[in-house]
Amino acid sequence: MSRTLQVTVLGATGSIGLSTLDVVARHPQRYSLFALTGFSRMPELRQLCLQHKPRFAVVADDSAAAALQRELSEAGLATEVLAGEQGLCAVAGHPDVDVVMAAIVGAAGLRPTLAAVQAGKRVLLANKEALVMSGALFMRTLADSQALLLPIDSEHNAIFQCLPRGDRAKPESLGVRRILLTASGGPFRQLPVDQLAAVTPDQACAHPNWSMGRKISVDSAGMMNKGLELIEACWLFDARPDQVEVVIHPQSVIHSMVDYVDGSVLAQLGNPDMRTPIAHALAWPERIDSGVSPLDLMRIGRLDFEEPDAVRFPCLRLAREAAQSCGTAPAMLNAANEVAVAAFLDGRIRFTDIASVISEVLEREATMPATCLDDILAADARARGLASRWVLERQR
Repeated sequence: MSRTLQVTVLGATGSIGLSTLDVVARHPQRYSLFALTGFSRMPELRQLCLQHKPRFAVVADDSAAAALQRELSEAGLATEVLAGEQGLCAVAGHPDVDVVMAAIVGAAGLRPTLAAVQAGKRVLLANKEALVMSGALFMRTLADSQALLLPIDSEHNAIFQCLPRGDRAKPESLGVRRILLTASGGPFRQLPVDQLAAVTPDQACAHPNWSMGRKISVDSAGMMNKGLELIEACWLFDARPDQVEVVIHPQSVIHSMVDYVDGSVLAQLGNPDMRTPIAHALAWPERIDSGVSPLDLMRIGRLDFEEPDAVRFPCLRLAREAAQSCGTAPAMLNAANEVAVAAFLDGRIRFTDIASVISEVLEREATMPATCLDDILAADARARGLASRWVLERQR
C-alpha cells in the first residue's frame, strides 16, 4: 500500500465508532484518522481527539465547537472543530477522505451518509436508518457515484460475504432462494408476553450477546432492529420482502445465511463482536486482523433456531408491511420508532406502547412516493409529529 487511507468516523463515541477506532489503531500503516464526530458525549470525544489527533472534529452546535476547540488548542492539538450537519457533511465528503464509517444513530445520519456516497467514498454503512428512510434515493445516488458501499451490520455483512464476491444482482439471477436474517431474540425471547408491558428500560437494554447503545438495544428487545434490517437487506441486495426471512438464533454465532436453489445454505459464523464486520469492510477484498478471538465451536456446543413469535414481536410485522408498501412508509416507520423508543427510555410510555405508536402513525399517515430527499424528510417530520402527540396524550 503506497499511503495510509484517511478515515472519517461519523459517530465516533458510540459502540461502532469505538470498535472502528480499535481496528484502525491495529493497522497504523494502513489507516489514519481524518475526522471524528460526536453529538452529546463531549468528554469522550475530547479524549478521543487527544488520543488519535484527527485533522477535524465535529460536534452538535457552535457553542460546543467553541468549547472543544479551546480545550484542544490548549492541549497543543491542531485539530479543527466544526459544528452541525454542515460540518458532518464536510468531513464525510472531504476530498482528502478515503473511507467513511457511517455510524451515527438514527435519521441524523442520513445527510452526511449521502454526502459520502455522492463524493464517491468507500462507505461503511452502520447507520441502517439512512437506507431504511431513503432506500430508492440512496441506491440511485450510489449508482450515479463512484462510491463503494459495504454493510457493517453483522447480518448484512454476513450476507455480503455469502453472496458471489461483490455482486449486487437480483437474488434469483444468482441462484438465491432466500436470505435468512438471524436474530438473537433479545432479552425478552422467553419472557411471558403478559409481562412485557412492565419491563424497564434497563431490562430492555440488557442484551444477552451484544454490547450496544441504548436505542438499538431497545430495538433489539422488540425486534424492530430486525425489521429495519429486513428493509435494509431488500435495498442492499435488490431483494423483495418475501425473499427475506427472519430466524431466531439465540447464540448469535451464525450472523446470517443465504439459501441457494441447489440446496446449499452458506452461513457466516463468528463471535458476536462488531470488529469482525468492521475489519472486513475496511480492508475488503483483503482480510486483516480485527482483534476478535477465534470462534470456539466446541465450547458453544449447539446452535438453536426458532421462528419469531408474531404476538411477542409486533414491530417485525409492522416493518415488513412498511417494506411492502415502500414509498415513504419506511421513513415514517423509522421516525415513529425513534420517538417511541426515546419516550420509553425516558419512562413516559411502556415497552409495549412502542408498537402501538408506530402502528398508529402508519395507519393515520398515508404512504406517499419518495421521489426526492424533501419528500422523505417531510414524511419523517409528519410521522414524528403524530408520534409525539400520541406519546403526549397517553404517557404515564
